Amino acid sequence: MWEYIEERVLKCAEYIVETGCTVRACSAHFSISKSTVHKDVSERLKLIDEALYEEVRCVLERNLSERHIRGGLATKEKYLKPCK
Repeated sequence: MWEYIEERVLKCAEYIVETGCTVRACSAHFSISKSTVHKDVSERLKLIDEALYEEVRCVLERNLSERHIRGGLATKEKYLKPCK
């Protein structure tokens, strides 16, 4: 694997573990696509650092289980805003 790809994978993984952010937030932070971040942390990371992969997987599973709650809150906020 190319060195710059390994660096990107590790940076993304460490950022996700530190902040507990979603793949979408990580992709926005590093200005790369969501699919690249997802491939990095779900496939490439396992080959580089298995312990870090397990940590990231736990964070992403938690985010997945909470996704419906965040969506409901976003909808609630949308309808509570005054109309223009």
